[in-house]
Amino acid sequence: MGRKLEFDYDRALDKATRLFWARGYSNTSLRDLLKTMGIRESSFYNIAKSKKTLYLECLKHYNDSVTRRRLEVFESEKSVRKGIRKFFRTVLDELDDPKTPRVCLMAGSLSTDVLEEPEFNGYVLGEMRLFEKVLAGRLAAARKSGELPGDFKPEVAAQVIVTYLQGFFRVVRVLKDRREMERQIETLLAGLGL
Repeated sequence: MGRKLEFDYDRALDKATRLFWARGYSNTSLRDLLKTMGIRESSFYNIAKSKKTLYLECLKHYNDSVTRRRLEVFESEKSVRKGIRKFFRTVLDELDDPKTPRVCLMAGSLSTDVLEEPEFNGYVLGEMRLFEKVLAGRLAAARKSGELPGDFKPEVAAQVIVTYLQGFFRVVRVLKDRREMERQIETLLAGLGL
């Protein structure tokens, strides 16, 4: 009979996710992970097999929790215009929390060290495309319902929003204050016709 796990795996995964989120893949050492997760090296290899395997699990955990929550906020509003603003407000609120790392884990994964790894590359780019597809789908539905004009281009708007988010996560809380970011967001959305 196998040994019973002596720690809470979900809690350890959440802690590892936050560490990767704050430091990035390359700047997170195995020693840091062991300390943060509160486990020994032998336990680490029994549950995670490798740092790569754990990172991929952390990316999935992040998407299942943080990204999903943000999309639920976006979709919770009947109006797509209100939904996209509520999405950005939620992101800014999260970033105002000192416990939240400065950059989105997925945005931070758009780096050479991560994208050089085939398993990461496929997952990260696939999830980014899926996020863009969800945005475009909601925008297309708003166009079909008449909330947005018939000549509105949902795919282009979704691409612009996703591209903006990548830069957003690199400057927010570093170069700009919340009020400045709110002005930028409103200018972007108004410029897109949202």
